[in-house]
Parts: sequence; C-alpha cells; structure tokens
Amino acid sequence: MPEPGVVSFFLFLTIMAGTLVITHWAAEQGRTTVIFYTAQRSLTGVQNGLAIAGDYISAASFLGTTGAVALFGYHGFLYSIGFLSSYLFLMLWVAEPVHRLGLFSLGDVFYARFPDQRLRLVVAFFQFVISLMYLVPQLVASGLLLRLLLGLDYVSSVLIIGTLMTIYVTFGGMTATSWVQIIKTVLLLSGTILLVLIAFARYDWQFMRLFQEAEEMFQKSAAHSALAQSETTIQALALLLTLFLGTSGLPHILMRLFTVRSVRSVRISILTAASIIGLFYLITLILGFSARVLVGYDTLRTVDPSGNLAAPLLANVLGGAFLVAFVVALAFATILAVVTGLVISATTALSYDVYHQVLGHGKTSDRAQLRVAKLSAIVVGILATAITLGLAERNVAYLVALTFLTATSSLTPVLMLTLYWRGMRTYGVAAGLVAGVVMSLSSLFIFHGQFTGVFLSIPITLIIAMAVSLLEDRRRRQLDGRLQLQVEDVFESHAQQNETLWRRFFVKAHGRPPEQMF
Repeated sequence: MPEPGVVSFFLFLTIMAGTLVITHWAAEQGRTTVIFYTAQRSLTGVQNGLAIAGDYISAASFLGTTGAVALFGYHGFLYSIGFLSSYLFLMLWVAEPVHRLGLFSLGDVFYARFPDQRLRLVVAFFQFVISLMYLVPQLVASGLLLRLLLGLDYVSSVLIIGTLMTIYVTFGGMTATSWVQIIKTVLLLSGTILLVLIAFARYDWQFMRLFQEAEEMFQKSAAHSALAQSETTIQALALLLTLFLGTSGLPHILMRLFTVRSVRSVRISILTAASIIGLFYLITLILGFSARVLVGYDTLRTVDPSGNLAAPLLANVLGGAFLVAFVVALAFATILAVVTGLVISATTALSYDVYHQVLGHGKTSDRAQLRVAKLSAIVVGILATAITLGLAERNVAYLVALTFLTATSSLTPVLMLTLYWRGMRTYGVAAGLVAGVVMSLSSLFIFHGQFTGVFLSIPITLIIAMAVSLLEDRRRRQLDGRLQLQVEDVFESHAQQNETLWRRFFVKAHGRPPEQMF
C-alpha cells in the first residue's frame, strides 16, 4: 500500500477545515442550553436519522466488518445483522417513551418515574462511564488511522483527534455534532458506493460473477472452514443478543431522540437510520467480497492479520494512492462524528444532571450551565485523551465489546423494567445498574473476552433489580404500618398510590394507558 502523501494531507485538511467551519456556524446560532444539548430540537426526522446513523456507524464497523467479510465470508457478516436488528428493538420498545420522557439526558427519563435526585446522580454516573468506555476505543482507532493517513505517530494522532473533538463540542454543542454526523453519513455512503461501482466495473457490471468467485474462494479456504467449526451456535447467539440489545443502552444514541420535536419525527428518525445502516452493511458485504477476490486472502493476512485494512487495500487495487487516501479520510470523518456524539453525552451527564439538577436543584441560570458544560467538555476531552494515550497496544474490538456488553447488561434491562414494569422501584434501578456492570465485567473475565456471559449477566441484572424493588416495596409497607394503627387501610392506600403513579407515568411515556398497550 502506498505511503501517505500530499493527497492524504490535503484530504485531512479539507475535512478538518470543513468541520471547524460547521462548528463556527453552530456557535453563532445562539447560546442557550436547549441549543447546546438538543440543537433546539430543530432537526427533521430525516436529518436526525442521518445523524443517528453517523453517530452509530463507527470506523470499527466500516473497516472491521469489511475485513471480517473479506476473511470469513458470511460468518463475518454476523456483526452487521446484530447492529441492524438492534434498531428494530429500539424503534418498537424504547425510542418513543424515551423521547416523551426526556428533556436533555437519560437521567430525565428515570426521574420522570422516580423523582429522586440521588437516582439521577447514579444514572448520570453510568451515562458518563459508558460514554467514556465507548469513546476510548474510538480514539485508539483514530490514532491508528491518522498514522495510516498522514504517517504521524500514535501520540500525535490521538492528541489531534482529542483536540478537535473537544473544540467541536465546546463551541458547537449538539448543533455542530449533528451536522458533522450528517455530513459524515453522506460522505461515507457516497464514498463506499463509489468503491462498489468501481469494483463492479472491473467485472463488466456482472456482479454475480464477483459473488460466485468470492464464494468459491471461501469454500476452498481452510481459514473459513476453521472459523465455521470454531464459532459455536452459543457464541453466535450471544454476539447477536449483545448487539441486538446494546444499542438501546448507549446514552449517546438515546440522546439523539431529544433533538426532534414530535413522536412522528422520532419514528422517521429511527426508520431513516435503520435504512441507512442497512444499506451501509450491504455495501460492506460487497466490499468484503471484492477485497477477497481482487486483493486476495494472502495479501490481506500479510498486511493486517485482523483484516482491518481490507477496505484501504481494495481501494489501492481499484484506484491507487488517491483512492486509498479517500477511504482512510472517510474512516477519519467517521471517527470524528462518533467521538463528538460521545463527548456531548458524557458532558451532559456532568453539566446538566450533576451540576444543574443535583447540585443546583434545577435553579442554575442558562449562562452558568453553559459555562459548566463547556468546562465539562474540556475535562471529558482531556480525560479521554489521557486514557487513550496509555492504551496504544490494546485491542480495539475487545474495548468495544466491553462497552456493548456493559450497556446490554445494565442500562437496557433496567430501562425496560422502568418503562414497562409497574413494580419497579428506585433502589431496584440503582441495584440493577450496579449488578449489570459487575456481571458484564465478571463475565468477560470468566469467558475470556467472549460475549457468552450475556446469557448470565442479563438474567442476574433483571432478578436483582426486581428483587430489590419488591423488598423496597415491602419495607415501605411495613414502615407505613408501624406509623399507623389501621394497617390494612395503609396497605390499600399504598397500593392505590403506586397504581395511580404508575398509570400516570405510563400514559406520559407511551401516550396510552397500560390496558390499551398490551
């Protein structure tokens, strides 16, 4: 593959200049908390769908999925199925109630049912931690990509990306973040479709011949058959379940549901995002097959045993140095879009939930809150960059797996219980979140980095959250009984109060009473 040159440097400067112009424009739009956190809820459903896709499709998805398909065929496409199907779950069960309940953060959603600032603080902590956990591997990947694009060392690359993402969020807020993500999605789709068309042209537009040749190579490949034997059904199902549920536990994705004004726009957002993500993964399938045929298995494994450079290698075969630089620049833009979304998610947890709601009791001024938000963005940027500099040799895929497993095992099941189970209580939420994180970390250790532990972590999280909720309810009834003489009346009053609060919350979250929902 050719060394980085003038073309790579020019494309890097173009992307950087363009995103800085967007940030300057966003900063001029106004300085209020609504603008900073939600882009004034001014995005249309289609625009927000493009932004969600830009927020979700990472460089690991682009480079990793293409490489996995190139090396292992349809087995490598398993990741894509999980990523795409997760939006079906998000659309059917999570998106609309989260939009109705939330104002700026995930803490608003839980607070709508349990008005306890201590619980908001716990949720803010988990929102911050999960966002940071996902941000770090993206920065690790960005360091490797910039080294490929410009020939820079890892430390310089991470410092550049860390500085840029901090500037975007500090000065542009959600408006700059959204438009960086929208433009990234358009560029990524356009660029990858261009690669597909050039690959088809190599075969005189007889694309079925390309697929047939790739399939023949996979059938003859010892590596392919070895993978097929080693990948058990349990491991495959665990991976799919983790990806299927994980998206609904990613705070930076859920925050995007607050940037539109209506439930209808939320539906359009999710449908648009799912359509774009589906098209993108179909493209990666074609690119992976093309890389297997046009680049060759031996070359792919020699240059990078993990296959992450399959897309740049394919670009080199199809168009030389310019196309290589173009593909790597697309991956760079992809990382910029994802990291900005993660930074603003972590920033919101600090400035809105912790500072404004918990410490300021919801009474701080817009000016003070914005000042803390910008300071929080700087702190998040510095912290994430510092952690990333110490993880140069870490496996990016493992770090991403850790994030998804944590989200799947903690936030997703607890959020579902909060939205749909009348028996959920405040301490049950806190206990479930803690149990989910502990179990996800433990299961990764026990199962040696495999997703198989998800079959253990999710049920335990659900059991602990429900058990603690029932115990809390029972304790409250007993306490009320000791304070009153007529225990039966207290029990009845307590039950009626819980039922009234539950029905009121359910109507607010879902737009209809429980009996009309199920």
